[in-house]
Amino acid sequence: MTPAISREEVEKIVRKVVLERIGSQGKEPPNPLVVHASARHMHLCKADHEKLFGPGHELTAERPLYQPGNYAAKETVTLVGPRSRLISNLRVLGPWRDRSQIELAFTDIISLGIPDVPVRISGDIDNSPGCVIMGPKGIVELKEGVIRAAIHVHMSPSDAEYYRVKHKDVMKLRVGGDAGVTFNRVHVRVDPTVRLNVHMDTDEANGCGLHLAKEFELIK
Repeated sequence: MTPAISREEVEKIVRKVVLERIGSQGKEPPNPLVVHASARHMHLCKADHEKLFGPGHELTAERPLYQPGNYAAKETVTLVGPRSRLISNLRVLGPWRDRSQIELAFTDIISLGIPDVPVRISGDIDNSPGCVIMGPKGIVELKEGVIRAAIHVHMSPSDAEYYRVKHKDVMKLRVGGDAGVTFNRVHVRVDPTVRLNVHMDTDEANGCGLHLAKEFELIK
């Protein structure tokens, strides 16, 4: 017969589980959790930017984004997929990157007709498919750079300490509400310059009713 567990042992287990759920030693989180839908967009390197918009052209900031130093530019481009399928007015985000890349949702990929687009963290574009980009002054044919951006959370070192995770770990995100769901593979991106913020694509946001949700929970 299995020996009975004492009340003291049960309470110890419950306390341990609760502390793991609510964070480091039961403390309040250092920063509020903000969850955003990230619409399709493009990052450009300087060389590709000048091919599309002309030599010497600079990105023009239109509005700041939630993460410091990042912004939506006034510049937009047109993507050309197989069989001349188009996505026009694709927003360029600044500042420039070392390599150009395009981040799309699954429905965008279906619309363009690009096969075998992988789910990747931003910047991880090796061996991904490419496409043709049209700008007002020229055309760029990317050999690679089209990805579905993996759902991820930006956090500072203090946030990472609170949630007891490290860079490149994977967490869960629970989104409450009438269409509430739990995302099981939220990639952790730790950087001292960022604000605590989950990015998901528009398909994921629509699937969980993000625009109506008020309850969010990151789970290790």
